[in-house]
Amino acid sequence: MATLTEAVEKPAHVPDEAVFDFDFHHDPALLADPHARMIELLEIAPKVFWTPRNRGTWIAIGFDEVFSALRRTDEFSSSILPPEQIEELLKLMPEDMPRIPRLKPITIDPPEHTTIRTPLAKAFSPKAAMNQLDEIKTLTNELIDAIIDKGHCEFISSIAEPLPVTVFLQMFGLPVDRLAEFRDLVHEVLNPPPDVDLGPMILRKVADALTDDIAARRDNPQGDILSQLWALDVDGEPMTMDVMEDYAVLLFIAGLDTVINAMGFAVRHLAEHPDLQASLRDDPSQIPDAVEEMLRRYSFVVPLRRVTRDTELGGAQLKAGDSLMLHLASADLDQRKFDRPDQFDITRDLKAHVAFGGGPHRCVGMHLARIELHTLYRQLLARLPMWRLDPDHPPTYHSGNVIAVDSLHIRWD
Repeated sequence: MATLTEAVEKPAHVPDEAVFDFDFHHDPALLADPHARMIELLEIAPKVFWTPRNRGTWIAIGFDEVFSALRRTDEFSSSILPPEQIEELLKLMPEDMPRIPRLKPITIDPPEHTTIRTPLAKAFSPKAAMNQLDEIKTLTNELIDAIIDKGHCEFISSIAEPLPVTVFLQMFGLPVDRLAEFRDLVHEVLNPPPDVDLGPMILRKVADALTDDIAARRDNPQGDILSQLWALDVDGEPMTMDVMEDYAVLLFIAGLDTVINAMGFAVRHLAEHPDLQASLRDDPSQIPDAVEEMLRRYSFVVPLRRVTRDTELGGAQLKAGDSLMLHLASADLDQRKFDRPDQFDITRDLKAHVAFGGGPHRCVGMHLARIELHTLYRQLLARLPMWRLDPDHPPTYHSGNVIAVDSLHIRWD
């Protein structure tokens, strides 16, 4: 069992009643059953609390509180350091040090955020995402072909990882024979050792894996996403290599992680609920609604915000410089917002969840993610016999800025 991170001293401005001891990396109940633990926290903890673990941070778990913070970008910044401090740090770097990509636009705020996000929004529009449908369906069937006769598989490594990674390679015009290389890179980025932050050099490593192809599409455009992005302006100025690197690294890290975990939690839920699995098989028209309800029921992203000035959130008084974690998983399980939130119900308001975030930082790749999820549901339910969890290999998870499914063993007859 993982050791809890060391507790730090409570700041003077945090009242005793706002303190709740919770380690969002190593909490044993969280790692045993993540969303059951979030439901429990909603019952026993303040909707906004300060924990002495994880270097001391505020955590918002209530829907209204999370949704409010997502929209108040002037008070809750996505930039972990003030922009002027980042500039000063960059000046101190050795001149021969490689450029470190920034995960723009998710680590910057409006108005710069809007400028950088707009070209991405065009490249990942609903129409652009739909153009990938046939390839996604073909890839999904190929992955099912590889495991269907075995009667079992470890779902994350067999399907949930290779599907979005391959889609990423094809959309970016990268050779599919680099799949093994990119899957290794996925593991390095998304499964770091405990308490190791996503350091700057791993961002550089991802960029280095893509740089030659980024430059090639600038000089010889094709029909892929990289070529499309090179053709776009950023606030009236031509695209630059620095911005392209930032885009590519962001899409690699954020895009793959999101889809992998959404697939994992959904397939686990269907394994545990054969009646629902049978219902979707009998009536596939329910699948789009099932995708949305699954995203709500098993949201998993935990965005980090920096408090820019003294402010209030959910009755808690936060000070400038404080850090704030926004637990989307608990927000989408808040009974103040959702009736019987632990129940899977495709008749509820399926547009109300915040699985893709909210406000100006709402996920730019959500249209592509939905198409990948819709396709996966349809093809698995149409082709794979009724599946169930493997009792000899229970699911495993890790937690941090995402609640992630590490392994998911399923069996079928």
